[in-house]
Amino acid sequence: MATGPHGQKRPGDAIECAVRVGRLAIGEAEETQTAGQILGRQGGKARAEKLSPRRRKQIAKKGAEARWKDHTPKQ
Repeated sequence: MATGPHGQKRPGDAIECAVRVGRLAIGEAEETQTAGQILGRQGGKARAEKLSPRRRKQIAKKGAEARWKDHTPKQ
């Protein structure tokens, strides 16, 4: 079985993937979460609650600049 970018198990081919999606849709299978995924969400939420509004704005601004630095409009 192949793995996704975060180590999650994924079917190796398109047919296996279609079967898995079908099983998820009708309730025969459930998506599983690892302990790391669950704890990671809790940690992110706790960090966000501890940050001041000013610091959150600084972090958001830095992220936006990093995302858009190569997307400058052409003259």
